[in-house]
Amino acid sequence: MNDASGESINRESSEPVYAQLVRILRQQVTDGVLRPGDQLPSEAQLCRRYGVSPMTVRRVVNILADQGVVVGEQGRGIFIRAVELGDASFQLQRLQDLVGGDEPATVRLLQASIAAADATTAAKLQLRVGERVIYMRRLVESEAGPVCYHVEYLVYDPARPVVEAEIATTSLQGLFGGHGQALIKHGELNIEAVLLNDEETRLLQAVAPAAGLRIEHLFYAYDERPMSWGWFLCRGDRLRFGSRVGLGHEHPLDPT
Repeated sequence: MNDASGESINRESSEPVYAQLVRILRQQVTDGVLRPGDQLPSEAQLCRRYGVSPMTVRRVVNILADQGVVVGEQGRGIFIRAVELGDASFQLQRLQDLVGGDEPATVRLLQASIAAADATTAAKLQLRVGERVIYMRRLVESEAGPVCYHVEYLVYDPARPVVEAEIATTSLQGLFGGHGQALIKHGELNIEAVLLNDEETRLLQAVAPAAGLRIEHLFYAYDERPMSWGWFLCRGDRLRFGSRVGLGHEHPLDPT
């Protein structure tokens, strides 16, 4: 069946009916047929218009709500959600391209040693003060110069020796390239502006006083215990964040 804009459900398509309807309604929002604040047609209207079951419509509405396209208002109905800047999701694409891309930057190992956990490190990794940890420092460099300085503390596990190749490049490139970090279940990232100290300024070839961005990470293993804590330091003039909000023609999202 066709709607007012001529879009219809193709019963012969391999694409599931619910996915087609999600795509159709998202396209209507993209085209401005449905605008923020507009009420989505009722369940009965959508069933009649597209020849689908109430169960299919409910599934579609749930998907659109999960994607942030619609929002339900108790006793009133389902409405097209307004664009909110709070929905913006920023990605570390610049770092990923350099460290884990097709032509990754060089990861130079500056230090790898066994150290005693101080109070801050012990608290982050849920250890006792003085317990052994692996301490590593790396410098990520491109043809244009240093990209970022990485400091990391890992829980020391004598049953899992860390070989030189891994601590030099593999684990860091795997982290950005989507491979290699098989032991990580999930992680937390926090970004803040900082003033680089003398050593950081020298390593990143900045001019003092220099501002930087500190990207702190805390990674957890599958037993839900912390396994790695550290941070990336980047020159403020070398790293940019980009995002987009709302729906657009240029980057359609997969409804499934």
